[in-house]
Amino acid sequence: MVFPVLLVIIKALFASFIIVALLAGDGVGAEDVLLSKRVGASTLGKRGLDQDGNYNISFFHINDVHAHLDEFSTSGTDCTHPERGCYGGAARIKHTLDTLRPQHADSLFLNAGDEFQGTLFYTYYGGEKIAATLNQLGVDAMTLGNHEFDGGDSALGAFLANLTFPIVSANVRSTHPVLNATIRPYVVFEEKKLAVIGVTTATTPSISKPGNGTVFLDVVKTVQDTVDHIRATTGVVRIAALTHIGYEEDKRLAEATTGLFLIMGGHSHTPLGDFEGAKGPYPTIAHNKDGDEVFIVTAYRWGEYLGYIDVTYAPDGKILAYHGAPIHLTNQTQQDDSLKAQVKQWRGPFEKFAAEVVGQSSVTLEQANCKTAECTLGDVMCDAMLAYRRNESSDSSVNFALINAGGVRAPIDQGPITRGEILTAFPFGNAIVDLKLRGNALWDTLEGIVSGTNTANGAPVTSFFQVSAGIVVEYNPGNEPGKRLVRVTIGGKPLDKSAEYTLVTLDFLAGGESVQIIAPLNILTIRLYFPGGDNIFTPTTNLVVLDTQDVVLTNYVQAHSPINIEIEGRIRVVNGSGTPMDSVAVPSPSAMPSPESAASSVLEVGRLLLLLGVMLVVGVLGVA
Repeated sequence: MVFPVLLVIIKALFASFIIVALLAGDGVGAEDVLLSKRVGASTLGKRGLDQDGNYNISFFHINDVHAHLDEFSTSGTDCTHPERGCYGGAARIKHTLDTLRPQHADSLFLNAGDEFQGTLFYTYYGGEKIAATLNQLGVDAMTLGNHEFDGGDSALGAFLANLTFPIVSANVRSTHPVLNATIRPYVVFEEKKLAVIGVTTATTPSISKPGNGTVFLDVVKTVQDTVDHIRATTGVVRIAALTHIGYEEDKRLAEATTGLFLIMGGHSHTPLGDFEGAKGPYPTIAHNKDGDEVFIVTAYRWGEYLGYIDVTYAPDGKILAYHGAPIHLTNQTQQDDSLKAQVKQWRGPFEKFAAEVVGQSSVTLEQANCKTAECTLGDVMCDAMLAYRRNESSDSSVNFALINAGGVRAPIDQGPITRGEILTAFPFGNAIVDLKLRGNALWDTLEGIVSGTNTANGAPVTSFFQVSAGIVVEYNPGNEPGKRLVRVTIGGKPLDKSAEYTLVTLDFLAGGESVQIIAPLNILTIRLYFPGGDNIFTPTTNLVVLDTQDVVLTNYVQAHSPINIEIEGRIRVVNGSGTPMDSVAVPSPSAMPSPESAASSVLEVGRLLLLLGVMLVVGVLGVA
């Protein structure tokens, strides 16, 4: 018995050595392919079925590319200084896939969504060039991210109509004819006897713009129902999920279901692997309701990494063995010449406009931490909105500006600021609007943001925030939700809950567009709105819609160059009494308690009270 197992181990190690050598010879250093592996009584390294019915498949996967068709710098902006490092790009992905997939006869290349939004390739072309690129890369299946809905159902339908591979999202239901005809719950790869289920975050309606006829069902229930259906109707037991729900939700999905043993995810931009900055192992191993292992992988963001995991399935669909790691696509990784030239050609129409310098910045305007704390790019954008609003009106009562951190998409590097950088940082075309709120409503709104739940309707708030000068928000993330806000200061004075305040924000947050009415002489535009984005505000109607974010920031940069700003303490983490705390881990909105976890907390309190009650009864009986 010892010799056959030893032989399998040697074969598997040899297979791993071949992969590393192959990649190193192709311009990807072995240090970038830190293979994680488990080798057991399997046929890892062989292809197809063995005499025991075990089956080996290689999965390549990407997620959250966000229109980065061309190579980029560490910040995700155009790579203008190759000596500092260039990463990703469709040409690198294609060359790497074209090199590796022939060595893995039973392989799949899967996409976990969010191809839209993030660079001028999307701003200028919509989904057209993204579709052309994905078709050339040889994608086998893709699920939808929330950003695929940013242009509405019709724009998504036009994108889907140009794809040559299946789109899977089991929890999306739509009355839009193209979406209804195109989106499948799952796809079965018959030759591999493998099913891939897709799911999209159920928060999409609050963070994007799907049509009224498109709904998003509960992820866990939908996945379990789909797994059960596949097993009952097809006999397929090798089932994987392609998800756009985020790393933490992937773990919850794994733990709440059965029959699912591999999850390839996206949405949270989580780096996994054995390298500095990784947020977990690749794969991350969770356990399902039956106690079986579920393997979770994701490949960070923008296409900087190509995910790769090779697994051996047992006859019952469970995973016996695996090896693999994200492949870092760097300067050393060769590019496909044809696709590289095509991407360069696509840049032509917008490159001159994008390259126009509109100002300077003395510092890098940071974006990376905007989703958890005050950030310099958020400060500048909000200051620009406030200045714009005050300059455009004789009304000096405007108090401050507020935006969602999720709308800040990329940093702006120190030095010249171009139109392209501004459009890349703020690509959504959101317009500036005014809101008037009573102090008590404003307090509740801010409490909802830092607690992660809208206090008016109980909906999850799905983004952190950024604010302008003129307001200071102090909160304690260690307090229970609903009691985290400690103090709000506006114009140097404590918030007055009976006073009325005017803030400048975005049309997306204030309500989401429905009907647009343009007044005579184009003096103003009025729109009627549906529920607000990210669930930050209670829906508001009849808003005056002004210029878009990119126009407002461009004008501000031109008037205030060079930009020189540092963190001012507009958003502060404090203890319960309002004293600044030196070191507190600020939770991101995704880490804030969900309604499910809140319910779980209530149950825990109930159990504790029940236990105390029993102890009290026992004590009384003992005394008696």
